[in-house]
Amino acid sequence: MRRAQRVLLWCAVAVLLLIAFAAAFPGVLATHDPLQTDVRGALLPPGDGHLFGTDQSGRDVYSRVVYGAGRSVGVGLLATAIAVVVGLSVGALAGIAPRGVDVTLMRVNDVLMAFPEFLVALVVIAILGPGPVNVALAVTLAAVPVYIRLARVQTRTLGVAEHVEAARILGVPAVPAFVRHVLPGVLGSLSVLATIGIGSAILAASGLSFLGLGPAEPTPEWGLMLAGGRNVLGQAWWISVFPGIAITITVIAATIVGRMLRARAEGRAR
Repeated sequence: MRRAQRVLLWCAVAVLLLIAFAAAFPGVLATHDPLQTDVRGALLPPGDGHLFGTDQSGRDVYSRVVYGAGRSVGVGLLATAIAVVVGLSVGALAGIAPRGVDVTLMRVNDVLMAFPEFLVALVVIAILGPGPVNVALAVTLAAVPVYIRLARVQTRTLGVAEHVEAARILGVPAVPAFVRHVLPGVLGSLSVLATIGIGSAILAASGLSFLGLGPAEPTPEWGLMLAGGRNVLGQAWWISVFPGIAITITVIAATIVGRMLRARAEGRAR
């Protein structure tokens, strides 16, 4: 890995660690109660008293961005974790099942992959209705097809590897052979993809919240905050800009880490 790439990677890791700390311990970094209103202090620009300014209700934007990390990142992590589990289960089943089952599962998966993830999430929300729980479920279902395909491909590839064939020749039963020799490799590939997928899940969840399909006011959530300031951008740009920056740097950092991990796994990193 080149020096510049290494520096970029560690910067991305540092950003993710900071955001993870904000999500886990928002009270340590926040300077105000994110729900406390002050009509007399509404729409104050960034300054000493309020690092990122205040919104229309006088709430501290910086503190709301800090507390919003827990919800936005939490949805992304939860959706990605569930998508990995479902993708592993269905993909592995398709990889070891008879041809008829494999073809049926993958044709259904191909249909889902033909649509953009955000569109699939919107359809799920349209069926289930808005709400934070349904947003997490929608993002999960939208991301699952990618993990299913990768798990299926890796299961089939590793299933015919020399060490797996040797285990079978030595009389190791099919299930223990799969768990011991195939599953770790599949999980490794899915973990690398999940690192990139976390950023996409956060972006999708924030997009749904921006459209008013997620948490309701006054919940501190990045997408909802972004939407809350769109009508006063000319007067108070900071209400939308700072949560937008938080979303952007989180997605970029997760993508950088994920892509470099994938390059290392594929043997392209030096």
